Amino acid sequence: MQQTMDPDSPQPFLAALDAISNTSLINRYRVGVERFDRRVFQMTDAQLDMAFLPDAGVGTWPIRVLLGHLADAEMVLVHRLRRIASEDRPLMQYWDENAFIDSGLMYGTPETGPKFPPGAFVATVHTLRQWTAGWLTTLAPEVFERSGLHSELGEQKFRAILQYNVFHLDHHAWYLNRKVRRLLGAG
Repeated sequence: MQQTMDPDSPQPFLAALDAISNTSLINRYRVGVERFDRRVFQMTDAQLDMAFLPDAGVGTWPIRVLLGHLADAEMVLVHRLRRIASEDRPLMQYWDENAFIDSGLMYGTPETGPKFPPGAFVATVHTLRQWTAGWLTTLAPEVFERSGLHSELGEQKFRAILQYNVFHLDHHAWYLNRKVRRLLGAG
């Protein structure tokens, strides 16, 4: 299985995960941070905090913000999975990811003070993924068909949230690796 997300590969698509088995989906989920270019740990604060113009083709968020967003998203999505597995059609509140980013308080931007190390964000994603993947392998197939009610999106199935989580990390890893390559060259 490919590990690091190749920045020259086509962008990942969510629909590509529809046809794979639950076991294969869990295995894809488990890979997680191995998709990231490891050189992210060698970057300076200036490189980690550099925003990009929209026409750069690498997304606009600084790398530090992107990694913080991935850690937050992992916590939110794992919590939703656990609630759906254990509760009867739980209500899941909307999470405004842009409010987290726009506040400037979550990830340590140059304007707001402490610069949180990228390793903290990556470790959060890795730990949650390994713990959750182990748990996912214990679930009966019918759990993957259970649903919760999202406050804005309506009914969401367990499997659809898991698929989205796999796609979400792959999608952002593609952008992350393009940013790293843009700043450090081909690796």
